Amino acid sequence: MSALRAPRRWTGPGFETFGSIFGFIYTFLAGNVLLAVANAPLVLCLALVADPAAAWPFFLALSVTIAPSLAGIFTAFKALNDDGGAVMPVAAFLRGYKRSFTRSAPLGLGAVALLLFLGVDLAIIQSMPAAVLVPLIVVVAAVTVSLAVTAIAGVVLLPEAKLKSILKASLFLVIQRWYLSLAMLVLLGIIVSAAVLQPVLGIALAPAPLLFVIWSNASYAFHAVLRAA
Repeated sequence: MSALRAPRRWTGPGFETFGSIFGFIYTFLAGNVLLAVANAPLVLCLALVADPAAAWPFFLALSVTIAPSLAGIFTAFKALNDDGGAVMPVAAFLRGYKRSFTRSAPLGLGAVALLLFLGVDLAIIQSMPAAVLVPLIVVVAAVTVSLAVTAIAGVVLLPEAKLKSILKASLFLVIQRWYLSLAMLVLLGIIVSAAVLQPVLGIALAPAPLLFVIWSNASYAFHAVLRAA
């Protein structure tokens, strides 16, 4: 007859687990604050204007500050993956913002300019026979947003790569992995809706966790392509 085994004692989650959870919470909270500060003019106007949709060109123009701040928060997420509970999100955000500014800012400016052009065209042709072009304009706008965000992630992941190469790779990923692009647009739509409907609460809670999902998908897509190359 075999000897009875002593029951295993459940020791609970270890220090590393708690450190990892704290790292996520700290990065998300700090990231939301840093995003709000980096886009202060946009956040302030969203809080003061009753109907932002009526003044969409103005708010779209203010959104040029978003691209460098995305590079900053993506760098913080990269540091979270590398450092875990020892992450310093504020330092990582500032480092990413500064290092990637010269490449992420033009991406944001180009995306905003193209979206303004498409938005004006959409407003003009909606009441004309050429309204059949509306779906095409919407698709181009969606690709523009997806391409800009994916390229900013690429700038953070591949700091030594040329911007032209990153744009080509990003366009390939946006089209090939269209389901990730669609998920990105849905998550970005949630962030925008939260910021418009509840500027203070929405910006304080929503952006960082949803952007982390976007970052994780973009990082996975880039690494999958690099492994296949």
